[in-house]
Amino acid sequence: MIDPAELERRYESLDTALESWRQGDFVIGPLGFVIRFDPELPLRPGDQDEATDSDLYEEDVEGLVVLTQTCDMVRKARDRPYVEVGPLVRVKDEAALENVRRKASPHYAYLPGAAPWMLIADLDRVMTIEKSLLPTWTREVGCPTDQDQRDFAKALARKRERFAFPDDFVSLVEVLRARITQKHAKDSPEGACLRSLREIRVTATPSWDAMPVSLMFWFIVVEGILPTADGLQQQCRAWMGYLKPGGRFASIDYDIVTLDDISAREYLNSDLLDLDHLSKAV
Repeated sequence: MIDPAELERRYESLDTALESWRQGDFVIGPLGFVIRFDPELPLRPGDQDEATDSDLYEEDVEGLVVLTQTCDMVRKARDRPYVEVGPLVRVKDEAALENVRRKASPHYAYLPGAAPWMLIADLDRVMTIEKSLLPTWTREVGCPTDQDQRDFAKALARKRERFAFPDDFVSLVEVLRARITQKHAKDSPEGACLRSLREIRVTATPSWDAMPVSLMFWFIVVEGILPTADGLQQQCRAWMGYLKPGGRFASIDYDIVTLDDISAREYLNSDLLDLDHLSKAV
């Protein structure tokens, strides 16, 4: 049994070693990532050694990234002994990396610090480890600036908090979704207009379950872009032309605004329109 004084010293040493770790920090592999494996339902044939009867499989990954919030990372290990990590995966080219950076794939997250290695965070897989493992690794800074840290935290939140829009609304915006997905990365006036938007949000009045429903689309521009710009006005009008009232949706309106133009109540009562990843229930 470890002497209580020695145990306390070890905890203090661990807490000191963890002071520099932040959410988004990562370690380059190869490292093992433990997943459950069901031999009756092999999701990845060939990965499991048929000679073993274990239902756990350790997959080699390019590295691991810390997903736990920084405030929990730096709390005393005696009180909060665990952290969550996710695997790093390699993308094939700069275009794929840029696709993740612009948040087109919610199950991945962009890490500025890992970009030189062409690595991104895979948010579909999470593993819990003890904090005591972290000091044994070579820490790489994933988010060098405050804004990088905010963006990574938002990517994690977006993965869990995407609103489940009703199926009839998903059908309503399908043509618009396809158009925006196709044009976003294009070097064209339409592509430039899309990249000038911070986000698109939608409000359903009186509620998403009501009959009838009035829809309000908010095109929120990035800082420095004027909502009154002729090209943006014309393009938003063209996009809204893809949406036709019908069924429960009695009316559809829109506005182009800055964050300063939309009230806090209007923002909180709206939902982020993730056009790249709308899906119907099956």
